[in-house]
Amino acid sequence: MRGRALLILSWSAALIVPAAVGAMLWHLCAEGGPVLGLELFFGDAPPFQAVLGQVPVWDGIWPAAAGTLSLLALTMALALFPGVGCGVYLACFAAPRAKRRLSVAIDLLAGVPSIVMGLFGFMLILLLRRLFAPEATTCLLLSAFCLALLVLPPLAITTQTVLEGLPGGLRLTGEALGLTPWQTARHLLLPAGGRGILGGVMLALGRAAEDTAVIMVTGAVANAGLPAGLTAKYEALPFFIFYISAQYIDSSDLRRGFGAALVLLILSGALLLCAHVLQRNLERKWKGERP
Repeated sequence: MRGRALLILSWSAALIVPAAVGAMLWHLCAEGGPVLGLELFFGDAPPFQAVLGQVPVWDGIWPAAAGTLSLLALTMALALFPGVGCGVYLACFAAPRAKRRLSVAIDLLAGVPSIVMGLFGFMLILLLRRLFAPEATTCLLLSAFCLALLVLPPLAITTQTVLEGLPGGLRLTGEALGLTPWQTARHLLLPAGGRGILGGVMLALGRAAEDTAVIMVTGAVANAGLPAGLTAKYEALPFFIFYISAQYIDSSDLRRGFGAALVLLILSGALLLCAHVLQRNLERKWKGERP
């Protein structure tokens, strides 16, 4: 009797997650699906000219989508090498004492709330204005820098966990072949752990794509148009969804918000799909299999 009750309880608990995800997807698709189309992205502007930036887009989400993609690319450019490199150092080269201290620092950075990271970026601009650059202001580069600090701990921890979980025989193989520790990490450990590391990178991308608290105080605005440069204001999908849901005038504005949320969800799904394809290719290449 107890075993059956435990089984029913386990199945019920296991069904909560897919039920919640299914309900969310159904609601987003029901509300945002009907507005998906060129009009949602470009409004009344010609799509080709809007993509090239020749005409402004006032009633579409294309500037926010372009700003989100620019923000993700810049964030990964700032965070990828330090995050993965820190994980490799912790897993392969760090002495026990340095490993403990650096792990504590990473854990502390990982526990910083996103709004605190955004306020840190805002205070950094105020400091720069007072000391070095009176014209400094919040911008795309500042948002990417703060987001890079936010996703750096998951990148480092994922890389360290993946490399430490690899079979010890790989390191012994490298030593038997006369490889240096760096050559072992470069030619054996990183290719073997590439699938897990890439999964961590995609999770970091998803975290950066959906964060609103950081960007709302470091450069994102409602009507900036396409990103004009690293030091310019910009639009982003998370901030657009927050803004339109708080300031909508009629049901059409609210439907645009649902459409933008669905686009952001599709973007996250596309990133996961790309990660899966890249992981399969990396695994086949490492194993010497033909595609």
